[in-house]
Amino acid sequence: MARGGVNKAIVQKAREALLARGENPSIDAVRIELGNTGSKTTIHRYLKEIEDFDPRPQASRERLSEELTELVSRLLERMTEEGREAIAHAQAMFDKQRSDLEEKLGASHSELVSLQRQFDSQRVALEAQTAELQTSQTSLQAEITRNARLSQNCSDLELRVQEKDEQIRSLEEKHLHSRDALEHYRNAIKEQRDQEQRRHEGQLQQVQVELRQLQQTLIIKQDELTRLNRDNERLLSEARQQAKVMAAQEGSMQRLTGEINGMKTTVAKAQGAKEMLQEQLGLLRDEAKQLDEAVALANDQTTEARRLLAETSAELMQLRQDTNQPDAT
Repeated sequence: MARGGVNKAIVQKAREALLARGENPSIDAVRIELGNTGSKTTIHRYLKEIEDFDPRPQASRERLSEELTELVSRLLERMTEEGREAIAHAQAMFDKQRSDLEEKLGASHSELVSLQRQFDSQRVALEAQTAELQTSQTSLQAEITRNARLSQNCSDLELRVQEKDEQIRSLEEKHLHSRDALEHYRNAIKEQRDQEQRRHEGQLQQVQVELRQLQQTLIIKQDELTRLNRDNERLLSEARQQAKVMAAQEGSMQRLTGEINGMKTTVAKAQGAKEMLQEQLGLLRDEAKQLDEAVALANDQTTEARRLLAETSAELMQLRQDTNQPDAT
């Protein structure tokens, strides 16, 4: 059982009890006998004092136990000291590793900030390129609409030319009829020169007036045909200018496509930098893919516009040929 304190008398009593039972009064045995009370150092000191005044010879076993206890104590102290040194060394290594890791973490953070800035700048550039592409698409749509309007104007001009041709044919028929009537009048005059001299002169004057009117009408029609030829030349010039504009836009789209491919390469290199940017880079790939599809669609629209422009040029050339044929007649 536990005791309130340990003194020399108590230790001696416990030692004698152990000796009476034939047990070795070692420090641990005495402490157990005392109810696990008292420090081993105090018990060892009291046992040594008691043994010094005890006339009985000590057993060799007890001396061996004390020597072993003392050896174990020295070994324990030595191990404690070496353990402290090992702990200090381990602590120093740990501090150094922690410092290295903190430096690496700072470098990684700086690199991450740099990559984030680069990504932001690339995103801004991509947004600018997207806006420019949308502007180009809007311009292309406007040019397609204008080409459609020009095609409609050409169709209207063709209808007008056909109407003018009909009018010219009608005038030619009237002129032929007039010539036939004049020939008829001449024959009638030859047969009835004496009887219808005055009548013939009046009819002749009337026919001459009609001929002058017909000639004036022909001159007016020829002026209209000349104006139509000028309009056709102007339309052809505008169509050629439109073709140059379309070619310039196509070159701009090809340049944009090259820049987009370069940006995609830069974004692909930035993917392996940090895992936390993977999702954003995936979104950037999707946007780039949509942009490629938009560029492909714009190229298709450009091809269609060029085809329409070629057809318009062919129609204008045919219209010029058709309008020049009456002049030659």
